[in-house]
Amino acid sequence: MRRLFVAAATCLAVSSAAGPSLALDMPQRKAGLWELKMEFVGGNIPGQTMKQCVDAATDKLMNQAYGGASGEACSKQDVSKSGNTMTIDSVCKFGPATMTSHAVVTGSFDSAYTVDVQSSRAGGPPMPGGADTHMRISATWLGACAAGQKPGDIVMPNGMTMNVLDMPRPGMPRR
Repeated sequence: MRRLFVAAATCLAVSSAAGPSLALDMPQRKAGLWELKMEFVGGNIPGQTMKQCVDAATDKLMNQAYGGASGEACSKQDVSKSGNTMTIDSVCKFGPATMTSHAVVTGSFDSAYTVDVQSSRAGGPPMPGGADTHMRISATWLGACAAGQKPGDIVMPNGMTMNVLDMPRPGMPRR
């Protein structure tokens, strides 16, 4: 169960882009069902495929509540945009650990996008996958959410469904 929660948290943290700087001004995804394929390049963490049913409100919530560090935690949050490409460089401190990330987001938030994130962590306790990680996410809009799905539903690789509105969020009560 813990592994599923970590996978869901990872999925949420990259739902609109990736890395600690996510809470910056990210575009909203088109409402409907999105498939996210996460690959950990060169690591020993297996890839994951999840599906998310989103509407404007739940996509905004995921970006705000799970979108990474607030500005106070980051000494650097540089974002540049060129056409359909967004580049995000950040340095953020979480307790004794400092995370340096470089993310490149390409594509359209209406149909398909990719996120390529390279991160390096210094200090703090050891993390699964090590101090340096390279994650690639491919997201594809599949159409309307499936019958019976509600906005905020995340279908995990094992078929279990959880809803972002029911997950604990920093500083926000559950529904």
